[in-house]
Amino acid sequence: MLGQLRYWPWLSTPLLALATLAWQPWLALLFSALFLVGLNDLRQPHRSVLRNYPLTGHLRFALEYIRPEIRQYFIEDDEAEYPFSRNQRALVYARAKGQNDKRGFGSLKNMYSPNAEWLLHSNRPRHADPKTFRITIGGPNCRHPYSASIFNISAMSFGALSANAIRALNKGAAAGGFMHDTGEGSISPYHREFGGDLVWEIGSGYFGCRSAEGRFSAERFAEQAKSPQVKMIEIKLSQGAKPGHGGVLPAAKVSPEIAATRGVAMGEDCVSPPSHSEFSTPLELLQFVAHLRELSGGKPVGFKLCVGHPVEWFGIAKAMVQSGIAPDFIVVDGSEGGTGAAPAEFADNVGMPLRDGLRLVHNTLIGLGLRQQIKIGAAGKMITSFDIARALAIGADWCNSARGFMFALGCLQSLHCHTDACPTGVATQDPLRQKALVVADKWQRVRNFHDSTVASLAELIGAAGLDHPSQLRPTHIMTRDADGKAISFARSLDKVAKSALLQTDLDVDALPEPFRSYWSVASPDRFNA
Repeated sequence: MLGQLRYWPWLSTPLLALATLAWQPWLALLFSALFLVGLNDLRQPHRSVLRNYPLTGHLRFALEYIRPEIRQYFIEDDEAEYPFSRNQRALVYARAKGQNDKRGFGSLKNMYSPNAEWLLHSNRPRHADPKTFRITIGGPNCRHPYSASIFNISAMSFGALSANAIRALNKGAAAGGFMHDTGEGSISPYHREFGGDLVWEIGSGYFGCRSAEGRFSAERFAEQAKSPQVKMIEIKLSQGAKPGHGGVLPAAKVSPEIAATRGVAMGEDCVSPPSHSEFSTPLELLQFVAHLRELSGGKPVGFKLCVGHPVEWFGIAKAMVQSGIAPDFIVVDGSEGGTGAAPAEFADNVGMPLRDGLRLVHNTLIGLGLRQQIKIGAAGKMITSFDIARALAIGADWCNSARGFMFALGCLQSLHCHTDACPTGVATQDPLRQKALVVADKWQRVRNFHDSTVASLAELIGAAGLDHPSQLRPTHIMTRDADGKAISFARSLDKVAKSALLQTDLDVDALPEPFRSYWSVASPDRFNA
């Protein structure tokens, strides 16, 4: 051991302790403690690095711990997305703070790279009014349609986010006139405090409307759904970050507040099953939609999904035709979405990306002749007004953003959402950490981000010669194919003719994929093929 240089930093600590004992006793105590740390490193069986490099091996773990921050602040390219680029974050921060969001000296993007995109402007630009950028959600069976902003807060639960984060989001939504999705963790007191419009998300755990056995409770649902603050009801089938995956909030993390909000018992794990217990077929899903619409007094009811196997989505579509029951809206969540904790394989490899899922849902509803009565929301990395414009051109009616509004709250993309150690108090239940988020300041940033982004969208719409985002079409956007050739966005997207899927002599082979492969085998009576 004495001949190995890697041991000498540790072996020198007792010599340094003796040398400093008479001069600075506290230094001697420190060096003695370091010797004991190194001795423990040699004896512990779990970390080979520490056994080979006692004491100095801790530098490796310390540097690894701060690696994300080092990369983010000193190394990463301004356009590199991990998962959001520095330029994307800087844009949100500037708009949230009401600062100058303009950029000098030109674009940083390579205009000639494959998949580059741009909006086609007009030589007769218009002055679009962002105050008109609202849509009415509610089909023929809805008695209380809702006028929604074109840009809203996506689903984030109390429990995933702190109480102060929920407060700031909802107060910003109330002040700015846009909607706030509760996430599947139900409606907490912090959602109600400032009276902002809510979309109540009902997940497989039926939090806030569950019986003691964990099943859906019609009585508890009706009690909460009839609140004037609840504007819409959203059944969560799946989410972009981890589609097809349930979740467990360990009993140790179930605080009295979370237990009361979700309607679960203290001292027990809070379980979100992978699938719903109230329905097991597409037809039963739509019957559940109709049931919730009636229990809520006729409010808009829809569902959210990250599109998975096309045959299951087509089964839902066929069930709409067979039953005559249609949701008032569908929110398409892309696999690029996500805020909190998700298994790596699910976040990276499961679920359909937003553009593909959105176009599939849009085309299907057109093919069934239902597109006009069912509104479509889109979620998945919505940060800039161009992100919104692109989604609307593909087929969405409105867009939701989760992480964009987290940035507005002060999130700095530390990637610690799943550790309860969020440095800015956004995604944590630690009472001390969340005090760092001052509601009186952050709610204004939430509103500013919304208003500035919608105002920017108005400028884009006007530049294209349009008056309203609903006029956007794929023909308004250009892109480059894999060979670098500029083509219309419309050429890269599949199309289905209006009511084509209702034809009795439907030629399936003439349809684009995945209709050609899966439409015929889909059934309203089962989810699986």
